[in-house]
Amino acid sequence: MTLLFGCNVSDSTSGTEPGTIDRQALVSRHNVTLTQPDTLASLSVGNGDFAFTVDVSGLQSFYQDYDNGVSLGTQSQWGWHSVPNEQNFTIEDVARYDTAADGRVIPFPVQHKGTGRKVDAMNYLRTNPHRLHLGIVGLVLLKENGEQAAIHELRNINQKLDLWTGKIESKYEIEGVPVTVELFGHQEKDEISARVTSPLIAKQRLKVFFKFPYGADCHVCPGHNWKDQDKHTTTLAMSESGANQVQLKRQLDTAVYYTNVRWDKQGNFTEKERHHFELIPASNNESLEFSVLFSQNQTKDIPDYKAAQASSEKEWKRFWTEGGAIDFAGSTDPRAHELERRVILSQYLTKLQCTGDLPPQETGLTFNSWYGKPHLEMHWWHGVHFALWDRLPLLEKSLPWYTKVLPKARKTAQWQGYEGVRWQKMTDPYGAESPSSVGPYLIWQQPHIIYFSELVYRQNPTKETLDKYKELVFETAKFMASFPTYSQKDQKYHLAAPIIPAQELFPAKETNDPPFELAYWHYGLSVAQEWRKRLGMPEDKKWQDIIDKLAPLAIKDGLYLPSATHPQAYTDDFYRRDHPVVVGAYGYLPLSAKIDTAIMMNTYKEIEQKWQWETTWGWDYPMMAMSAARLGAPEKAIDALFMDTQKNTYLPNGHNFQDDRLRIYLPGNGGLLTAVAMMAAGWDGAPDKANPGFPDDGTWKVRWEGLHKMP
Repeated sequence: MTLLFGCNVSDSTSGTEPGTIDRQALVSRHNVTLTQPDTLASLSVGNGDFAFTVDVSGLQSFYQDYDNGVSLGTQSQWGWHSVPNEQNFTIEDVARYDTAADGRVIPFPVQHKGTGRKVDAMNYLRTNPHRLHLGIVGLVLLKENGEQAAIHELRNINQKLDLWTGKIESKYEIEGVPVTVELFGHQEKDEISARVTSPLIAKQRLKVFFKFPYGADCHVCPGHNWKDQDKHTTTLAMSESGANQVQLKRQLDTAVYYTNVRWDKQGNFTEKERHHFELIPASNNESLEFSVLFSQNQTKDIPDYKAAQASSEKEWKRFWTEGGAIDFAGSTDPRAHELERRVILSQYLTKLQCTGDLPPQETGLTFNSWYGKPHLEMHWWHGVHFALWDRLPLLEKSLPWYTKVLPKARKTAQWQGYEGVRWQKMTDPYGAESPSSVGPYLIWQQPHIIYFSELVYRQNPTKETLDKYKELVFETAKFMASFPTYSQKDQKYHLAAPIIPAQELFPAKETNDPPFELAYWHYGLSVAQEWRKRLGMPEDKKWQDIIDKLAPLAIKDGLYLPSATHPQAYTDDFYRRDHPVVVGAYGYLPLSAKIDTAIMMNTYKEIEQKWQWETTWGWDYPMMAMSAARLGAPEKAIDALFMDTQKNTYLPNGHNFQDDRLRIYLPGNGGLLTAVAMMAAGWDGAPDKANPGFPDDGTWKVRWEGLHKMP
């Protein structure tokens, strides 16, 4: 067996003397400052399991103005809602039966058109469960005439996100009267705490409001539904813990959670109307501290503002002090400062949006995309960078979910006639598959858990690691070994129809041997085989037969084809769009016997010059950069990271903008961090020099510490 990706290579490296980077200066020079409303520049606090996003008022006062921008979410990993399944719909209701290349008939849960039970079931199973918006918390700011101030009436705005402490401080004026809001997100509880200071309080012109929506089953949206007020309840109860606390019990069908509010001084908490409450501070004060804790269960323990502040400051200092860091100060390439900004803000965003106990959704905990559901093929882009930046526990936090949902993945494999487990695509906390005309045919998420497990082993090469993840690795490998079709004609194993590759435009029934998936199959099975050896087990002969006889990557005119059954892929512009994932076979993945680097370089150049880049997505540019780096073209790697196309836009808050529908896209942020780490620290088999993925022409000064090599 040929293993060229270095399973046992140490990945611990250092690019500079420990402690030589002034981390606080590095981080703080990219603090975000806003001086006017920008609906695409909302800011967030959070802890990975919970996030709260605010406008320039410092809270969610003008949430309606932001609904079509980066909307103001209050979301958690546990907050989900389902409309009652009165018709008892199941995944079998949406099955379509396709004939595979070997004659097997395989069910797939797909989308349907028209009317009838299949369509009703499809709509229900796609939209349920959906992630909940837990509630709006904002300020009522009254003008002297008693009218509520609009967002355009805020003056002298100065809002700052302090990345080192996680504090958002918002200053502005209403008719010349100053308002200051200081906000923190608690790092151990799903809580926000704010201190509001303003003469408006004594004038009885400032109140805090709380509004609670029903669940929204919309595809991409803020996640709130203000129409169905009679379908949920919000019950107010004074807390037993003291006069300055209340508890709101929220019930939406079978979903129940609690919103707990605590404040520091005299004030009156009242119900203004259904699902709408106000905290009115007493008029003998000019400041108010309050905390809002969202929880699945009843609790009396609501940390106050000072506790939340201490929690945030301690955790963010720890986060920035530990783990990897990279500093481009002194570089003369004019793009260096912007790359550093994107890197710093992407670390902040992915830490607070993507480090929960579930694989993240593509829009994190900000607003709903695909009903708030995780896309499992995106987990690689969300999570791999944590391992490379020496923050492995932040990746590992979500891995137990795979064990939790393994029975459902096994059931899917059995339903389709395969061994092992077939991992979900568009899923939910409970591991259900969602109907889709694309998702169930994708296969590139299958080896992810093997890749993740190998990352863990590289940093913790122990028997304990092997025992912890071996079931996931081996059950995944069993599916991967049972999936290919063997051809007597060429005596090769093929990834045969029906499949849809990561470049999703290829029809399921017409696609064979996509190159990235072939390379990933080879990698995944090879690593699984290596795990057997590490555990003292004999090699699996079937796995090895597939490794040895897996079909080669299809070639035409010196280029790797994106599908063996589409030789016209580089002559018909229809196929020069979407993810150019053929380059991921050597970039995302390490060198293997499947790859000819000269052919891959030819393919890279063809794609670079002639692709329809406006059709690509945020992770495509770091994927191109990683391929260029491995191919020995660091200048192209930098160019890829700065490709001039809309979906490579990074907003003032650090989010990766895609289009008017998908205003943020965290796989882009995670991909950027992965690419930059590997370009600096290298990869298995990288040239023996500093920063092998960066140009060495003197324009880039790259200092880093705490990064790990990529496989």
